[in-house]
Amino acid sequence: MSGTGTPRGDQRGSDQRGIPDGLLIGLLAFLLGLTVLVWTATGLAGLFTHGAWPPAVTFTHSPMALRSLVTAPHDLSAAWPDTPPNSLSGYGLFWGLLIGELLIAIVLAIFALGTFTRWRAVRARARAVTPSAPSTATAPEPPHLVGNPSAAPPPSAVGNRPAAPFPFAVGSRSAGRNGWAQRTPPAGTPDIAPGPAEPVAPHPAQPADPGHEQPAQPTLVERIPTSRADQQPRLLFGPPEARRPRALQAIQDAEGAALIVTSDPTLWAETKDARAKLGPVHVYDPTHRCDTPARLHWSPTAGCEDPDTAAARAVALLAPVRPQARMDAAMADTAETLLRCWLHAAALDSRDGRAMKQLHRWAQGTSVQDAVRILRTHPKAQSGGAGLLESALTAYPERREIAQELTARALACLSSIHIRDACTPNRADSLALESFVNEGGTLYVVGEPIENPRSHPAAMPLLTALASDVVERGRRMAERSSDGRLDPPMTLVLDDVAAVAPLPRLPELLSTGQDQGMTPLVLLRSPEQAKARWTEALT
Repeated sequence: MSGTGTPRGDQRGSDQRGIPDGLLIGLLAFLLGLTVLVWTATGLAGLFTHGAWPPAVTFTHSPMALRSLVTAPHDLSAAWPDTPPNSLSGYGLFWGLLIGELLIAIVLAIFALGTFTRWRAVRARARAVTPSAPSTATAPEPPHLVGNPSAAPPPSAVGNRPAAPFPFAVGSRSAGRNGWAQRTPPAGTPDIAPGPAEPVAPHPAQPADPGHEQPAQPTLVERIPTSRADQQPRLLFGPPEARRPRALQAIQDAEGAALIVTSDPTLWAETKDARAKLGPVHVYDPTHRCDTPARLHWSPTAGCEDPDTAAARAVALLAPVRPQARMDAAMADTAETLLRCWLHAAALDSRDGRAMKQLHRWAQGTSVQDAVRILRTHPKAQSGGAGLLESALTAYPERREIAQELTARALACLSSIHIRDACTPNRADSLALESFVNEGGTLYVVGEPIENPRSHPAAMPLLTALASDVVERGRRMAERSSDGRLDPPMTLVLDDVAAVAPLPRLPELLSTGQDQGMTPLVLLRSPEQAKARWTEALT
C-alpha cells in the first residue's frame, strides 16, 4: 500500500544519518567562544597600544571580523572597517593576546572537566561504599520441621554440604589478596529437595552436661572474614632470619604507600622493582648502605618555619641520645629547647643552602648569638623565641653544658661530607617526599644498626627524624580526610627500628595508627630491646 510507512529497517537507517545534536551544540559553542576571544583580543591590543578601547570594536561586528581574519590574518583594518586604523594595534600583539586567551580558556576547561569528573567519582564511590540500611530486627526462629524420613538427606550429606555464601563482604580487597572468597557448591553436588513438613512443638531444653561442654556457635561477626592486616600481629620479636620473611610479606601485601625502616639493604634490593610498579620508589640512605646512586636528599630543617614542626623535629633528633633517667629530664628538656630554637632559626634564614652549616655550627657552640639575632629580627619568627633561646643559653652552667653536649652528639654526623650532602635537598627531592603518599609510593629508610647510640649515634638521629616526619605527615593527611583515615592505608614496616630509627611516638602509633589508616608492623629482636628504648610498653 502506498499509505504504509517506511519499514522498520529503513527507519532505523534514517535515524542514524545526520549530525548529532551534541556535535552541533559543541560547534556553535566553539564559534561563539572564538568570536568573544577575537573581540576581546582586538580591544585589549588597542588598549595596551593606545591606552583606550578602539571605537566601533563591538561584539556585534566580531563575526564579520573573524571571517575577514580567516582570509587575511595580517590585515586588522580590513577586519574592522569602521574603526580608524590608528586606533588598532599591530597584528603581532593581537594574535599573541588571542593565543594567550585561547590557552587560558583551554586550561580552565580542562580544570573544570577534571573537577567535575573527580566529583562524580567521589559520589559514585560513596554510593558504592555506603551499605544499605541493614535490618536490625532479628528474624524469628522457624519452627522445627519434621519431614519424610525417606526423603531427608543422610547426616553425612548434610554435614558435608557447603554453607551458603554471605550476601556481602567486608573490606575492599579482592579474594585473592584477602585469602578468602565466597564458597559456591561443587558442580557435581545435587540439590536435595526436602519432603513435606509440618510444625511441631519445640522440644524442652535438655540440661547441659557439665562434663561435656558444647562448643559455642560462631556469631555472624565472628564468621565474617577480616582483612589480612587485621589478622596479623603488629609487634613481633625474633632474630633477623625470622623477621625478614615477615617484612618481605608485609611489603608485598601493601596496597597503598609504604614506609620501610630497616638495617638490611637486601630488603630494598628484593622489593624495589615490585614496588616500582605501584608508585615511585625513594631510598634515604645517608650512610650509603644500598648500591644505588639515586638517593633521596632531606634536610632536618625542612618545614621548621612552623614552631610546632621544629619542636617535634627536635624531639625526634634527640630521641637516640636522650637519657632515660628521670634526674636527667631537665637537661634533656633544655637540649630540646636549644635544638628547637636552632632549627626554627636555621629554617627562617636558609639562604643559599646555609641551613645545615648554621645548624651544625650552633650545635657545636659556635656563633649561637646569630640564632638569637635571627629569632629577634625575622618577621616570621615565633613570638618570644629569642627570649626562650637566651634563657636556655644563660641557664645553670652545668645544665647548659650537658644540654649542648646532647645537641652536639645528635648532630655530630654532619661532620661527614656524604651525610651533609644527603641533608642538602633540591626541589625535586622536596616534591617527591611530599607526594609519595598520595601517589602510592614507597620510601625506604636504611641505616646501620646501633645498639648503644647514646655515645655514638652516627646518622640515627636523621633517620629517626625523617621516619617521624613521614608518620606525622600521614597522620595530618588522615585528619584532613572525610572519614579520618588514609584510604588506601599506608603500610609501616619497621624492621629493627630500635637500632635504626627509634621513633619517639612508636607506642602511640601502635595503639592508634590502625584507626588512622596506618598499618604498622614492628619487628624487634627481643622485648628487652623494646624496654631499653621506650619507657612506655609496646602493645
